Amino acid sequence: MIGIIDYGAGNIRSVGNALDRLGQQYFVSKDIADLQRAKKLILPGVGEARSAMKSLGQIGLLPWLTTVNVPFLGICIGMQILFEHSDERDTECLGVVPGSVSRFDEVTLKVPHIGWNRVSVTATNPLFHMIRDNEYFYFVHSYRAPVGPNTIGMTQYGEAFSAAVQKQNFYGVQFHTEKSGAAGIQVMKNFLELC
Repeated sequence: MIGIIDYGAGNIRSVGNALDRLGQQYFVSKDIADLQRAKKLILPGVGEARSAMKSLGQIGLLPWLTTVNVPFLGICIGMQILFEHSDERDTECLGVVPGSVSRFDEVTLKVPHIGWNRVSVTATNPLFHMIRDNEYFYFVHSYRAPVGPNTIGMTQYGEAFSAAVQKQNFYGVQFHTEKSGAAGIQVMKNFLELC
């Protein structure tokens, strides 16, 4: 059973629709006792880092989230808060992945970054099984994660940033899988087939 973490924000309905298309059973909860029975966890993302971290704290999911040992997928802001810090309102995040998330340069770029962009697969990873290199995915974000040793997919927008990361059982994608057509659905399917 898939657990979708409900922290009062995020694109839960869109993620649920994607899981429905894949014929997967899931539940939505903010209760640790419920979420502990999930075989996989998804943290959807829409919004900003400070609000997301505050909401997760208020419902008592911190620091439990950093200790889960089932496959975990953070989408968009759900990926960004896997990092140690976000410059968005100077927010301390989960600290699962080393590094700090920072804002795109508004002097040279249109911010937010909205639309389809290519993802270069930088490491062999089951998340990108059956995904061709430089496939297009759909992005909506103003902040970006650095490229580092945990990067498994990279995108260029003014400069290179992490489009996907992995550390142990924690996966994150900056793009919206549920809005990225067949490629996004394949990434979701690949995540669901882990373990």
